[in-house]
Amino acid sequence: MALINAVNLSRSFGQTQAVDRLNLSVESGEIFGLVGSDGAGKTTTLRLLVGALRPDSGSASICGFDILTQTDSAREKIGYLSQRFSLYEDLSVLENIRFFAEVRGLELKDWKPRCMELLKFVGLENFTERRAGQLSGGMKQKLGLASALVSRPQILLLDEPTTGVDPATRQDFWQLIIRIVAAEGMAVILTTPYMDEAVRCNRLGFMRSGRIIAEGTPSQLRDRLEGQIIEMQTNAPIALREQVLKIAGVQDARAFGDKLHLRVAPLEAQQVIQQLHSLTGGANPRLIPATLEDVFISLTLSEEAGSHD
Repeated sequence: MALINAVNLSRSFGQTQAVDRLNLSVESGEIFGLVGSDGAGKTTTLRLLVGALRPDSGSASICGFDILTQTDSAREKIGYLSQRFSLYEDLSVLENIRFFAEVRGLELKDWKPRCMELLKFVGLENFTERRAGQLSGGMKQKLGLASALVSRPQILLLDEPTTGVDPATRQDFWQLIIRIVAAEGMAVILTTPYMDEAVRCNRLGFMRSGRIIAEGTPSQLRDRLEGQIIEMQTNAPIALREQVLKIAGVQDARAFGDKLHLRVAPLEAQQVIQQLHSLTGGANPRLIPATLEDVFISLTLSEEAGSHD
């Protein structure tokens, strides 16, 4: 049974359609990633699911409770970690987590063991007396996660939880998420702009202009790419992009750091590679498996082309 269910969920702000007839379903033990750029509607979707915003139309349920008519019952099932650090910086680590436990109605005999278990789980057991304002960015996110988990929620909503933290901390945070989902069987929705994080999710929804334009497992989404990807290393990706786009069979070209990814028609890859050798000499173009970035860009371009028809 789906623990999170949204049907035709819509919300606008003036003339801006932030969420547009969104449908999604997430089951116990599943991590669902909402992937998209800023303004795609990811945060608004989470705020609708937690009941912080009312939809213009559509419905959503959490563990079978309607978020509009049974809001309190639904919220009791949710742990929520927002984009910005929203705990009390003047309180200690333990005082913060205790506050959230008592707000959720937990008694001392219940919250104290749970708090200490969670602080050990996230690696903050030696910082219980430190003020939250004195924690590093990564430690703040771990405290936020522990506070969201203190009431043993069945649903975990995480809004870009690793934005602004270093790669090592991002890795640690993901290990925590995967372990807690395996141990407690929650349903998780996580928003992220990072494709290297998205690949860790069980399923993904690519979001654009308030709509999910594609959904599936990472491998299913990669299989949806129409065409093949040629990768080239270059010191001048922008200048080279202008040149390669003139080659017959090249449908698109995008820079990824010092590499250029060319999307080509499936039957024309070898001819394109031969022309690239002539054009660049030692750039060593090669066919590679499509990345999620390649798929997302391709689907976005198709959506844009469709909207202009």
